[in-house]
Amino acid sequence: MQEYPVKRGLTKDLGTRIAAELKDCFGAEPTESGGTYRISSGALKRLDVRVGTGSKSVIIDTESNKNVSDEVILDTNRRFRNYLNAITGFSTKERVKRAKSGIEE
Repeated sequence: MQEYPVKRGLTKDLGTRIAAELKDCFGAEPTESGGTYRISSGALKRLDVRVGTGSKSVIIDTESNKNVSDEVILDTNRRFRNYLNAITGFSTKERVKRAKSGIEE
């Protein structure tokens, strides 16, 4: 399970954006249960996303399917990075920088 901060200004409609971006990035309709949205796509047996504390982050839990081809893994990884970019408002480079600064504190 991993928690990702969301850029200021993108937190207002976070709950609805989670579902919409899952559909846009993965092409799968998420199921919702208790505020957690779930899909299964490509190399991911399970991708659960929910709003974090204070609606300022998203909490993502994944389970991988290890019996898929390398092409499927690469495609799923690309879709997941694009999803994180869209939902958090931070690029991969910015997320890494923020994670490193959080560890140093």
